[in-house]
Amino acid sequence: MSDAQARLDRLAIALADEREALIGHDVEALMRSTGEKLAALRELERHPSSELAGPLGELAELNRANGALLARRRREVNWALRHLGRVESTPAYDAHGRTEQACRSRDLAIA
Repeated sequence: MSDAQARLDRLAIALADEREALIGHDVEALMRSTGEKLAALRELERHPSSELAGPLGELAELNRANGALLARRRREVNWALRHLGRVESTPAYDAHGRTEQACRSRDLAIA
């Protein structure tokens, strides 16, 4: 097996692990697999190979699918937080480069 193929296999394993973590709601495994995915991508960027263009395209599709699954999980969490009266973080940045947070709360019951 070539070094390029080994790097590609490392990325494929990381993407599969990331998907399993997303499906299993395993935050620790998600953090590990995402770190491994980023390391594998950095390694592929340092040693580009034209022979990997096709397989990289297929792995890019897997990465997009994982991203869609992650976005769905985020919407579910935000929905639950909103209904529990928690503040929902916003992805926007203010003029100073900091993220802004909406200060909204919701009463769960009135006594």
